[in-house]
Amino acid sequence: MQARLRRRVLGGLAVLSMALVTALAVGGGAVPAQAATGTITGYGGKCVDVAAANTANGTQVQLYGCNGTNAQSWDVRSDGTVRALGKCLDAAGGSSANGTRVQLWDCNGTAAQRWTAGADSTLRALGKCLDATGPSSADGTPLQLWDCTAGAANQRWTLPSGGSNPGNPAKMPAAPYLYLGWGNPPSATSVMSQTGVRAFTMAFILSSGGCNPAWDGSRPLTGGVDQQTINAIKAAGGQVQISFGGWSGNKLGPNCSTPAAYAGAVQQVINAHQPHVVDFDIENADEFENTAVQDRILRGLIIVKQNNPNVKIAVTIGTGRSGPEGAGTRLINRAAELGVPIDNYTIMPFNFGSSNIAQDTINASEGLKNQLKAANGWSDAQAYAHMGISGMNGSSDQGEVTTTAAWTQIRDYARNNGLTRLAFWSVNRDQPGFEFTRITAGF
Repeated sequence: MQARLRRRVLGGLAVLSMALVTALAVGGGAVPAQAATGTITGYGGKCVDVAAANTANGTQVQLYGCNGTNAQSWDVRSDGTVRALGKCLDAAGGSSANGTRVQLWDCNGTAAQRWTAGADSTLRALGKCLDATGPSSADGTPLQLWDCTAGAANQRWTLPSGGSNPGNPAKMPAAPYLYLGWGNPPSATSVMSQTGVRAFTMAFILSSGGCNPAWDGSRPLTGGVDQQTINAIKAAGGQVQISFGGWSGNKLGPNCSTPAAYAGAVQQVINAHQPHVVDFDIENADEFENTAVQDRILRGLIIVKQNNPNVKIAVTIGTGRSGPEGAGTRLINRAAELGVPIDNYTIMPFNFGSSNIAQDTINASEGLKNQLKAANGWSDAQAYAHMGISGMNGSSDQGEVTTTAAWTQIRDYARNNGLTRLAFWSVNRDQPGFEFTRITAGF
């Protein structure tokens, strides 16, 4: 990411919230095994709602008029959890007694948070049904557990059928950057359980001398804290993206003499960690603005994809307010000329003196879309499906401020238009509340 050295010591801001997308284990009926995110509607056509969009443990879950807010956007997952605002739908105290309040709580893997969808449109946990008290459909009606009653209208629920691109195989899970070489990096698995995020972009692979990859150019490729963290993420059901390069440090692009050598260095990392995505953060004069090195990397990526067809390739580049400029435009056009199989072009829309970061990010993304269309002959939908955004939480190096509200707007733009990657720098800077991470998880 741009100006990475300075960026590592910037402080983050406080934040907002939400969750991400997948499918639900079904009891009796059949919910598609694909992404399922959106509203849950019930009695009187009202929506299941987190009261006042409050993320505190114990917040009442209720019926409320559907309004399109994050407090009514639910992520129904294959592990049986139903999530909003980075937390789980929960039966209070793990009780199955009639009248048990249904609330929002930290996801903890207990039976009180495992829900099954019945063929009769019920939603069940602990042997009881999700029930609108009363029965009433008034705004603010609390939800509870109650004995299942055949045909009861206040126990019938319509679950989301999938996001804006249900089951889109190109879409990567939201993966904020996690950097283990600076400050007090948080526990990845703790962040996962607190926020609902299930992937991280691990930073950065650099040269330890010549064409030899190492974490940050100094930590061993295997056997150290980076490998331990990656193993823990995967053991918790998460995914890993690994980022090469960045703004600073001794990079592989200038140090590997040929495309084949560069691809060989990348292969060492893939063999060591089996990432789902490899991200090439191409910046600065040594890689981004050096056409020979830029071409070496691009040609190397062709080899990487040939040898690893199931590993997605993302390229992360800087941008201006209206889209990539100069070396960025050159990279897009050159990749098309060479036939480089890049799955995702991610822009970093900051450090250009923005006073409205959300709108400038959208404008830059639309500029990227137009350049991808022109270079590759794609439609709008095809271009969006090859696009990503990597932002910066809080203050950037140029003093721009991305608030939680702005980041939510950016995330919603990305999700609604079918972009396939979302990241930010960084989880390290999002402590202690991880609010930007919660928002990002909603991608």
